[in-house]
Amino acid sequence: MKQFGKIFKFELKSYAKNKGFVGITVFLVIAMAAVMFFPRIIAVFDNGDDGDKDRSVMLVKVVNAEEADITKQIFSGAFADYDVQMTDESVDEIKEKILSEKAECAFVLQTPTEYTYYVGNLTMYDMNTSIADEVLRQIYQTGVMINSGMTPDAAEKALNVQINGTTESLGKDQIRNFFYTYIMIFALYMVILLYGQMIAMNVATEKSSRAMEVLITSVKPVSMMFGKVFASCIAGLVQLVAIFGSALLFFNVNKSYWADNEIIDMIFNIPPELFLYMLMFFLLGFLIYAFLFGALASTVSKLEDINTAVQPVTFLFVFGFLVVIFSMTSGSVDSLLMKICSYIPFTSPMAMFTRIAMSGVSVYEIVISTAILVLSVVCVGIISAKIYRMGVLMYGNKPNIKEIFKMLRKA
Repeated sequence: MKQFGKIFKFELKSYAKNKGFVGITVFLVIAMAAVMFFPRIIAVFDNGDDGDKDRSVMLVKVVNAEEADITKQIFSGAFADYDVQMTDESVDEIKEKILSEKAECAFVLQTPTEYTYYVGNLTMYDMNTSIADEVLRQIYQTGVMINSGMTPDAAEKALNVQINGTTESLGKDQIRNFFYTYIMIFALYMVILLYGQMIAMNVATEKSSRAMEVLITSVKPVSMMFGKVFASCIAGLVQLVAIFGSALLFFNVNKSYWADNEIIDMIFNIPPELFLYMLMFFLLGFLIYAFLFGALASTVSKLEDINTAVQPVTFLFVFGFLVVIFSMTSGSVDSLLMKICSYIPFTSPMAMFTRIAMSGVSVYEIVISTAILVLSVVCVGIISAKIYRMGVLMYGNKPNIKEIFKMLRKA
């Protein structure tokens, strides 16, 4: 335990002194602050003068002058961002106003159901024609109802009837839980790949310096491996807490400015029990892959061989990540493949958490999955330590799978 403590402290200090690690953390915290304070900054520059700001002019020309009032009323309601003005000018005069920027756009109605839309620059976000289709449909339906004997008020009431529906989910709300589930899965993906590579690089660098030949004879391999992995785990956890903790803090400071953004509100209102599950699976998933990265890196003699050595583990992890992401986006988080992945230790941190967050999972399933994962972490840690002990003393060509099994039998 004393040896583990020394290795753990040494590795943790190396992360604290790493300028790249500290710099990235500070940069991401500042980036989170910039994002969370953005609505407040925009509000300061707006100065609350939105109501006095000039609106773009929209010209509307109708064939029947008797319909001008009702048309302007409905168009004004549908295009609230525009100053809707009725006109009886010719098409050429309307075009001239648009080209001279006296008006932004115009609708010229040939019949109650046909029109031509004139605009200076048609952007990919221009939705005016879609809105106009609904507006003209409403005007036409109102006219038909009135001609059939209904009063204008009755026709308007029939067209604008409000349908009120209430949704009551008896299980999990997949739409609401999707966002923070996706963030957790993506954060786990990035942290495992980033810190797994860092562990692999540290092991290979120490091995190339030949210092390990002396160190491995005085320190137990289990202490070295567990010290390195747990130090990187704590460093990664501290970095994530700093980034997402600052984001949560800045969100609460500016909460009133994000009141209309339901997605942001959903992300920062994660249920406490789901957060605990997220933390548990995050730590266990990180540990099992970190052990594998460290063990495989100890078998190489050159830094440029690291990527090749850890490639099988990377492919395994990416496979689990893709299965989970495709299941989330398709809404089939309880598929047979996801249920199987929930009990395989290399995929269960992502698969089981996703099912817990977006579906109904019984307690015994969670207990079984967690027990398998914890046992696997311990076994993989011990096996990785044995590979590490033998691997750091090997030089030359990278051993194949058969040779690694021979190393384990000798250990």
